[in-house]
Amino acid sequence: MLYSLALISLSLASAALARPKSYAVWAADSAIARSQGNGLDANGKALVSYEHGEFQWGLRQLFELTGNRTYYDYVVKGVDNIVFDNGTVHGSYTYQETQKAKYKIAADIFRNQLNAHPRTSQGQFWHKLKYPNQGWLDGVYMAEIFYAQYTNIFEPGNTTAWADITSQFQLMYENTVQNATAPNNTGLMYHGYDYSHKQAWASADRGHSPEVWDRAMGWYTMALVDVLEIIPSTNPGHSTILNILQTLAPRIRDAADPVTGAWWLVVTQPGRTKNYFESSGTAMFVYALLRAVRLGYLPDADGTIVTAAKKAYQYITANWVVASADGTMNWLNTVIVGSLDTTGDFNYYVSQAVNLNDLKGLAAFVLASLEYERLVN
Repeated sequence: MLYSLALISLSLASAALARPKSYAVWAADSAIARSQGNGLDANGKALVSYEHGEFQWGLRQLFELTGNRTYYDYVVKGVDNIVFDNGTVHGSYTYQETQKAKYKIAADIFRNQLNAHPRTSQGQFWHKLKYPNQGWLDGVYMAEIFYAQYTNIFEPGNTTAWADITSQFQLMYENTVQNATAPNNTGLMYHGYDYSHKQAWASADRGHSPEVWDRAMGWYTMALVDVLEIIPSTNPGHSTILNILQTLAPRIRDAADPVTGAWWLVVTQPGRTKNYFESSGTAMFVYALLRAVRLGYLPDADGTIVTAAKKAYQYITANWVVASADGTMNWLNTVIVGSLDTTGDFNYYVSQAVNLNDLKGLAAFVLASLEYERLVN
């Protein structure tokens, strides 16, 4: 699907990049200039990574918007770095465009991995094999968007798969959403839960973790919006997922800092010493909220959701985007990691380092910028 937004793109042939008018283009071209998100790790080894997929989703949209083949070619090259010529993997991403059989073979491999992946007794995928019976919000973005896209392309009539995809969102919501009795209640979702209640951080009621971490909530919210474009609107799961989005979106809006418009790293502890405004989660919320309103998933008659997202975006560009001498942009204040393999408490989250040009945040900024630029243009 092609859009008519006029964005200015660059040639990457020169060593120095001119500053484009579009932040989406500037961020994407800067990441490409640094060879980020290309299916390889820092040592040049093949890497299957959800953050690379996040970035490539932004590049795909930029290609559709601008017609600049640079973005398409970079996505194909990134996939080819992890898919051998015979289709074995070392994602399917570009099968529909290229019609090359190897991408279908690779997609089948990843899809079959879901069939074998362990679940809780309720049916929730474990986050990873090393985290038995744990569901994390991050994992919904990692698995369900691919799961839905595969089903939509190759098995659109597979009602069992659509029901399973819906269940993954629903189970995560039911097991982690803050209830009215929660301390520091935002109505948002804790980072994850341990269905077996074996982890030290697991709550007595549902086994959830202690805090709402902004990026985990961001991954889940982006997944809600993205999957709604994939699952047929006639499928019962569409209304289930839509209802979750419409419940959470006003709460996300209300959890933003009233002065800056940004979101705290630990959303449940606003203003607490050592807490700070974190860039990846903020960019994810801007993307998800603006896209959801634009696509008609979120009613916003009073304009407060769009206003909140615009305010956050203006804070983003004023504080976390820095020009480099070579014309590229640097991206600031993305926390490197958030995990539940230790305490999962406030002190854990604020002790993690922030990273320069971390792709998880930079890719989210590309996506947020695409939606903001669609809005203002």
